[in-house]
Amino acid sequence: MRALLIGFGTALVHRSAWMLPWVTPLFLTLVLLDSAEAVFALESVPAILAITREPHLVYTSNIFAVLGLRAMYFALAAMVERFAYRKHTLALILIFVGAKIFYNQFGRHVPPLISLAVILSMIAGGILLSMRQAAGRAPLPSGEGRNRRVEGFEGGR
Repeated sequence: MRALLIGFGTALVHRSAWMLPWVTPLFLTLVLLDSAEAVFALESVPAILAITREPHLVYTSNIFAVLGLRAMYFALAAMVERFAYRKHTLALILIFVGAKIFYNQFGRHVPPLISLAVILSMIAGGILLSMRQAAGRAPLPSGEGRNRRVEGFEGGR
């Protein structure tokens, strides 16, 4: 198949004058999104196995993760700039899951309720810290400081 560099609206495949099939940029975009979903599903298995060993829960959580990924992406894409500590929070969660997997190798077991509580508290802490930082950048009430000059800013005057 050949790829077109120009779009054809909502068409996924376009036939040329000689009836040769050409894929459109929309088709290539869908292939990339679905590939990302497959990678997401595969990489989430270790995180789920760190919480539980029950196969039914692992399968269903991956199915729901793939089904909800697109909707979640658009919701988070609009809010991603609001959460300044998202990378730090994710790093802490990954460190915790890695430590839990390492800890399980020695025959020790961390209860799922404790794992869930730790992960949820890390997420809540990241959200609260981000909200606190965003509140510090909020505009001043009743227009105070509106005419104040900012060093290095040359706009508008």
